[in-house]
Amino acid sequence: MDVVDGSGGAVSYTADKILVATGGRPFFPKIPGAEYGISSDGFFELEQQPKRVALVGAGYIGVEMAGMFASLGSETHLLIRGDTVLRSFDPMIQEGITSHYENYLHINVHKRSGITKVEKTDSGSLKVYFATKAAPTKGDPVTDSTSSDSVIEVDCLLWAIGRTPEVEDLKLDKAGLAIDIPLDKPAKKPFIPVDDFQNTSVQSVYALGDVAGKVELTPVAIAAGRRLADRLFGPPHLSNSKLSYEYIPSVVFSHPEVGTIGFSEPEARAKFGDENIKVYKAEFVGMYYAMMEPERKAKTKYKLIVNKADDERVVGMHIMGEGSAEILQGFGVAVKMGATKRDFDNCVAIHPTSAEELVTMR
Repeated sequence: MDVVDGSGGAVSYTADKILVATGGRPFFPKIPGAEYGISSDGFFELEQQPKRVALVGAGYIGVEMAGMFASLGSETHLLIRGDTVLRSFDPMIQEGITSHYENYLHINVHKRSGITKVEKTDSGSLKVYFATKAAPTKGDPVTDSTSSDSVIEVDCLLWAIGRTPEVEDLKLDKAGLAIDIPLDKPAKKPFIPVDDFQNTSVQSVYALGDVAGKVELTPVAIAAGRRLADRLFGPPHLSNSKLSYEYIPSVVFSHPEVGTIGFSEPEARAKFGDENIKVYKAEFVGMYYAMMEPERKAKTKYKLIVNKADDERVVGMHIMGEGSAEILQGFGVAVKMGATKRDFDNCVAIHPTSAEELVTMR
């Protein structure tokens, strides 16, 4: 393996095993003026709070940072290409957070929007031009059109439209490594295909994390790396160690937090059949908000999805409300172990908590 050093020269390294885990970087669209925006990295370089900010993207980063800016008092605009945020989550989460951001945090959510260009004014502010589609778009959250029907002026623009794997400069083709570029996202997703054991197409070369494109979350990369190290360097009983990508808990630090593990309701119905799915729901105002004004009392929403054909095993759990991250870490263990609705019901409720609703649903 040849590596270019700081002076431009090449240094050769040899190893019995090579791991590619270079991660990813924020993706910027190819539209006029895109360079005036910042990424999530640039957020931490801001020296003062912008009074007006626009965020583009409906995923983890866009939703989290929109919540932060709005809670700090900035006029916040969130531009998304669909009708809801967090579109990979259960509909309850999508609709709940979108509504909360609009009605409680008073974020300006611009739906079905595609950014067309960005201009910098003489005063240093930014004009963000965007077109609104008649139906949600399926491609990137930008358009290649030069016309637009709306414009907003802000002090800061933050792109949160995904990340691209850091593989372009690695010359992986010279090592014979296969690269997978999904047809629906050719501009930003050149993944390294791997099997369940993180093996690439080249023997003794492994890949994990964002470059492998399975579940792009830091704890997932850490867990996969530990399993790989166990398999390659651990005792014999760990020789088949691998990470299971099923039932991975995930949290969005939105305002309020949301958490999910397992299948969304549409996914569960598609996989197990409508006739085998039963859904339990709870919606209430948590005691955290008890002494607050009515307009500040956010709803807590919980959903359990069970497979009736498998002893009512919990196959999906989706929660929205204060403390969701801490709640999910514990319940995630139970769901991962195959807990049933009966197991949940047999756990004594801790009162008064929001989480007690998860073991008292009827």
